[in-house]
Amino acid sequence: MTEFSSPERLLGLADDCVHCGFCLPSCPTYLLWGEEMDSPRGRIHLIRQGLEAGGMPEAATEHVDACLGCLACVTACPSGVRYGPLIEAARADVEEAAPRGAGDRLLRRFVFSLFPYPERLRLLRGPLRAYQASGLPAVVRRLGWLDRFAPPLAALERIAPPLRSAPRLPERVPARGPRRAVVGMLTGCVQSAFFPQVNAATARVLALEGADVIIPRGQGCCGALSAHSGRREEARRFARRLIARFERAGVDAIVVNSAGCGSAMKEYAELLHDDPTWAERARRLAGRVRDLSEFLVELGPVAPRHELAATVAYHDACHLSHGQGVRAQPRALLAGVPGLRLAEIEEPAVCCGSAGVYNVLQPRAAADLGERKARNVAATGAQLLVAANPGCTLQIASALRRQGTTMAVAHVVEVLDASLRGRSVRSLIAERPLPSATGTESP
Repeated sequence: MTEFSSPERLLGLADDCVHCGFCLPSCPTYLLWGEEMDSPRGRIHLIRQGLEAGGMPEAATEHVDACLGCLACVTACPSGVRYGPLIEAARADVEEAAPRGAGDRLLRRFVFSLFPYPERLRLLRGPLRAYQASGLPAVVRRLGWLDRFAPPLAALERIAPPLRSAPRLPERVPARGPRRAVVGMLTGCVQSAFFPQVNAATARVLALEGADVIIPRGQGCCGALSAHSGRREEARRFARRLIARFERAGVDAIVVNSAGCGSAMKEYAELLHDDPTWAERARRLAGRVRDLSEFLVELGPVAPRHELAATVAYHDACHLSHGQGVRAQPRALLAGVPGLRLAEIEEPAVCCGSAGVYNVLQPRAAADLGERKARNVAATGAQLLVAANPGCTLQIASALRRQGTTMAVAHVVEVLDASLRGRSVRSLIAERPLPSATGTESP
């Protein structure tokens, strides 16, 4: 079995599970289907079988594939079971050994040859903008052919965001006023290609709070999608390259504005623990990684906030909340904006269905979870949904659109940026158009 740790250690982790069932109400797939083998404790039972047999049983493949890896069970577990290493070990074994159909293999090859490569994603911007402007989305969705014959492509078509011009960031953004820190900034893959305004807002806010922001060129992917999908060697290659880039930057901290990326980078020490050349370098870098909200709260505010009179709903991204334990900090930043009222969402611990590339590989389950999350978001009556992960933003925006809700979605840092710059909520919402059900942008 291919795993992040020895079989003996993983068996020890599996033994920590006492099958109490506290994880069941937090597990998205158990909530959907009520099947024991699609619950955390059921999957741990299958993983134990695989460890004892030297490989995952073939019957376990569908249950391992169906897991979102959201880690909500880790938060809910009273025994402290480390489910993350267990499911990633199982994914690695399934990825290497499980028999898959030709269509599934082709889809996975396409996904992992595209999404971890920001330069390839950026090449899609032109064709995607042309497609969105052509009126074809309305025809495609009305006919429903993609949903019937190619659900993964239909999922990709639905979650594609309206694109705007992409600002190009310099390699260094100097602090405004006295310098309080020197930080590196991860630009990400999906974030840089489809949400470049989030990166621009991140650099502005950090500079306004007194940080010199270093943005190394040629960063590449952090390896999150690969690591969370069991593609361990691929994740290692991405991690080594990113470590080398940021080592040369000479920064105090590495600030990440994407929940999945931050979670993966904080786990670099485990990912590369058996590599004598990179293990210590990975440990040092992982110790400097901070989520953006985590870093800003630690640094403390100095820039004056201006009033934003609005009600916003905050969505807890799984790899921020469960993976990194960062829950209070984004709320603290939002609470620090004068006039802003925070509306909490029901079932905050339940995944929206994005989960990296889960919404492409498992489109039907992801759509059900997205619609569940969108109903809870709409019930808040908020004017704006605030999230901290690009995948969540795409997933929930798509589900809101399908339900006919025209709520815009923004990153935490975009709200903070608007407050620091004295902009209105109306202007912020106007810049976050939600595609309508016919494929055109809503006003």
